Formats: sequence, structure tokens, C-alpha cells
Amino acid sequence: MTKPSYGCVNISRYLLPLFFLFAIGTLGANAQRATGDWPQFGWDLASSSAPTYATGITAANAGTLTRRQVTLDGTVDSSAIYLRGVTVKGSKHDVFFVTTTYGKTIAVDAAQGTILWEYTPPKYDALHGTAQITNSSPVADPDREYIYTAVPDGTIQKLAISDGHAIWTTTITLMPLREKIGSALKVFHGRVIAATGGYVGDRPPYQGHVVTLDAQSGQLLHVWNSLCSDRTALFMPSTCPQSDSAIWGRAGAVIDATGNIFVATGNGDYDGKTSWGDAVIELNPDASKIIGNYTPANNAELNRRDLDVGSTSPAMLGGDLIAQGGKDGVIWLISIKAMAGSASHMGGELQTVPTPSAARQFPTAPAVWHHGADTWLFAADFGATAAWSLKDGKLSAMWKNSNGGTSPVVAGGLLYVYDSGGGGLRIYDPVKGTQLADLECGGGHWNSPIVVDGKIALPEGNANTHATTGVLDIWSLQKK
Repeated sequence: MTKPSYGCVNISRYLLPLFFLFAIGTLGANAQRATGDWPQFGWDLASSSAPTYATGITAANAGTLTRRQVTLDGTVDSSAIYLRGVTVKGSKHDVFFVTTTYGKTIAVDAAQGTILWEYTPPKYDALHGTAQITNSSPVADPDREYIYTAVPDGTIQKLAISDGHAIWTTTITLMPLREKIGSALKVFHGRVIAATGGYVGDRPPYQGHVVTLDAQSGQLLHVWNSLCSDRTALFMPSTCPQSDSAIWGRAGAVIDATGNIFVATGNGDYDGKTSWGDAVIELNPDASKIIGNYTPANNAELNRRDLDVGSTSPAMLGGDLIAQGGKDGVIWLISIKAMAGSASHMGGELQTVPTPSAARQFPTAPAVWHHGADTWLFAADFGATAAWSLKDGKLSAMWKNSNGGTSPVVAGGLLYVYDSGGGGLRIYDPVKGTQLADLECGGGHWNSPIVVDGKIALPEGNANTHATTGVLDIWSLQKK
């Protein structure tokens, strides 16, 4: 998993539990729409990166945005989250929250750009300046009183929104020097979901795994290991004969309306029994067992050539369909029903289409936009940006350009793509593909924007420089 330095299931089995979970998920989504929050990477549990609310930014005013740069005590090589009107130190604020590469979490007033509080993990002094980093985005609890963040010492922290103090700390890897928390966190139905991968260069031993934690207490509930998956606890990586199979997609685990968890793994051994390298995996809501799986027929070749299937997380297109992109320049269209069950499912994808620049690596998260009766998929890599429409169960190419980018966002009827190589933050008409604006900013790596309440927040910088300072760009509409 050498990363670039550039920057459905049988419903009858769970009828009552699914109804309960769906109701909770619907309530959570409605509350999110009502508040205008962006509480996690990609906005929603599926990481669609396509919020349903108006943002105040339109094609007519996008070119009038003004930028404020906020200096941070660390580089944020990920994306921010946002909560509107939360109480911090006794006053109401609209707040951006970010986590730096060495695990500091910072609350930034969205209107003023001031630092409201900063949490520094206890082991920060031993981490900063080293290659031991995180690219994870935090996640807000639905109660809007706490957030959950990752620290490269292998822990997850629960922090109070009011002042940033830690409520609990839980270890999710026994070897943080090898097992990296690189993906975004999720929280659903009282459980925090996190995943681990490896570091640049695939230095063994490590194994990708998914953990669920009790959001209230921090107790480790379940562990699903992508290698030695018959073992259901944290273990020292050296005690498993196989290594790698990282879970490192930007969105981490994505979650459907039933609470089922979907992840994709990187290169590693595959036997369809206890080794699940280069595969799409569906887990039950507590991550205690596999209930669906898929791998391409050329799994062995992908592993041999380090062409991770899991260079990105599954994109939930709605209904029965998933789009999964990999480092071999291919996006697979997969039926969830066809991959159901714990027995190995190799091949049988519905369609393949090239990633935006085909032969280039694809370590970004696609955006899924439900526009009227249509479903659109947007993706970018370091060489191009492209759009597809889902028609008759197949992806149909709509437009493409040669501008590279990180994880796209569709918000308020506009498409935002950050070119981390220094090309700026481009704003497009998502249907036509025409460029509407190009906002100047510095370079980065895996950073991606969020768009809320007439503002855009985008961190700059590359975690691989091991810097201990950074910048958060905030663009706002000019006040009349």
C-alpha cells in the first residue's frame, strides 16, 4: 500500500432491528439537515459529500468569496467538520473542528477565525516531527456535546465541545508504530467506528482492522481483523502470519441506513476465509462478523503489483449498488445482494469504468449526489476530474477534465474540487462540468473542503513534511 507522496443483505434476518436502526438513522439525518451541521467526513454516514441543505454560495456569488487564513499549531492533512451554534466556554459559536497530523484537535470560530480551544494529547512531545502521523478527520456525536478524534499513538479520544477536555481515551492498536489511524471516524447508534491501516512503504508487520467502541464509556466492543479474521480481539501484528491488508480510504468505514458497515482493504493475502486483502467487506453493525464480501477476479495480480482495491472507501450509490475505485485505475460497480454472505465472492461485478485519469492512483473519496430523480458520481485523482450519471443500473460518463483534485464535494448545487498540487480550489457546475471560479490557496495532499453557511473551510499542507504548523483557509461571502 505505497501511498503517493503527492499530495444488501437478507433483510428478513434483521427485520425488527433494521426498522429500529433505520428510524434512528432517519432522525439523525433530519436533525443534521435542520442544524446545517457537517458532523463527519463526507457530511453523512455514507460519506456522500453531498449535503442536502442550501449553503448560500451560488454560481452568481462564488467569485466574490474572500479568504481568511487561520494559523494552526499543526498540519491538517484531512478535512474539517462543522457544528452550528454549539456552546463553547459559555457562549454560542459556529465552530470548525480539525485534527492535526500529530493529534492536536483545534476548535476554530467560523465567523472570526479565532482559536476557541486546543487539545494536545499527552504523548504529543514524543510524536511531533516524527513519521508517526494521522490523516483522520474527527466526528461529532449526535448530541452535539462531544467529538471523537484520533491520535497517532494508536488511541481514540472523546473530547468535550465546551472546552476540549478529554472524557476518555481508548487504544485501538497494540503497535501504533506500524498500524496507522489514517481514515475518518464515524459514530452511529452509540458506537464509534474506526479503522487502521499501515504507513507509507507497507512496513510489516501490521493488519488492517475495524473496531467499534462504546461512545459513552469508550469500552472496546468488537474487533474485525482483515487478516487472521478468525481472531476477534486486538493482537500484536507479529503474531499473525500475514501482514498488510490496510483499511486506509479517506472515508474509512461507510455505513448504510441499517447500520451495516462497509470497508475496503488494500493489498494483502486473500483466501476468502480468514485473509481478506484487496476486498470490499460488509460487516454487521457491531463489526463482529462478515455478512458480505467482494474481490476482483485478478486479486492475486492486484496484490502482487500493490494496486490496492481499498485505496478509497466504498461509495454508496443507493439501493443495491456500490462503486469501488482502486489503484489500478478501475472503478467497479458492485451489487450488494450479489456479495451477500460470508463465503468468498470473487468477480461478478456489474460494470467497470476507468478512474478519472485511468492509470493514475486513486486515493480520494468520490461524491454521490442525488439530484432530483438522478444519481451522480463525481471523482477526482491527481490527473483529472470526472462525472458519471447512474442510468439503468450502469454508470454513464457525463464529462471529464484534466484538472486533478482530492475528494470532491457537491454542496448547494455546486461542485468543489481542491487541486492539492497548487491549482487552487475549483468550483464547477456539476451537471455541465463548466468551471465557475478558482479560489487561490496553497498546496496540500489529501485535504478536502467542506461548505456550510456561506463559508468554505479547507486545510492546507502535507502530513509527509512532518510540519508542526499549518493553515486553515476559510472563504466567506462578503457582508452587504
